[in-house]
Amino acid sequence: MEYRVLGRTGVQVSNLCLGTMTFGREADPEVSAAIFKRCRDVGINFFDTANVYSAGRSEEILGSLIAGCRDEIVLTSKVAISTGPDVNAGGLSRRHIMLAVEASLRRLGTDRLDLYFVHVFDPRTPMDETLRALDDLVRQGKILYPAVSNWAAWQIATALGVSRSEGLARFECVQPMYNLVKRQAEVEILPLAQAERLGVICYSPMGAGLLTGKYSTTRKPDGARIVEDSMYSKRYGDPVNFEIAERFTEHARERGVEPAPLALAWVMSHPAITAPIVGARNLEQLESSLQALDIVMTPEWRADISALSIEPPSPTDRTEEKAGVFYAGSKARH
Repeated sequence: MEYRVLGRTGVQVSNLCLGTMTFGREADPEVSAAIFKRCRDVGINFFDTANVYSAGRSEEILGSLIAGCRDEIVLTSKVAISTGPDVNAGGLSRRHIMLAVEASLRRLGTDRLDLYFVHVFDPRTPMDETLRALDDLVRQGKILYPAVSNWAAWQIATALGVSRSEGLARFECVQPMYNLVKRQAEVEILPLAQAERLGVICYSPMGAGLLTGKYSTTRKPDGARIVEDSMYSKRYGDPVNFEIAERFTEHARERGVEPAPLALAWVMSHPAITAPIVGARNLEQLESSLQALDIVMTPEWRADISALSIEPPSPTDRTEEKAGVFYAGSKARH
């Protein structure tokens, strides 16, 4: 197992992070325990959960599993998405954050979270209100590092500026979606993370199963998430994504590797990525992901795989600069 420093924190984390969204859902407590043990056996010390996963059951199961090794693992959870019918059961207000962190700590059986992610952006709450609440939690020792998921780059950059000007604990890690068919993070989020020395743990590295070899332009397995789940079908249902998946599967077969670990290895090879988040419904799925650790992804191979999908557009319309054409001389040009 390789260990990488998380941003500028000095904390070393495994280059794979186990996401526990399946705990209490597809994986019952016994299967969850087997998955956790296997992760620990191979050296994974990084575990991600959220207060909304399985209505809190994921945190409870994970909490029971970390009881004997809490100080050896890096633990995350999240706040923002509504946890119940009450009008104030979600969001990033100080009130909800303070209530939610206490509930997560109880379920996880711990006195602190290493990383506490704001799960989504809350347009109703002023950003400085959220950041001050997180800073207070750092000062109280209930969280060690604030973190952010599913925010746009401009929102993250604005928050970093507010934290810097107000002397508040800043975001130290971002959690974007990133895989071969969802590459928007390459445009601004990943460059921002590199410039600001933020850790990056990305989710959905296999595209909700799209890049595991199960899908093609003519094959969509019954019961699969992209077929049955409206959220995933909206996210990945564009026909072009199945074309990319088909090309990628063929490429993997030609190289003699399974598509799932290759998709994960491609994500891991981006220099901004600290650790992809992998989920597993059972040990078989976990073992498939662990094969990515043995794949040596060269820059040339990464480029070949990248060419199978659609490169996201430049953050500006000055495409000549992306091509390496720059203007010089004393006369300004616009």
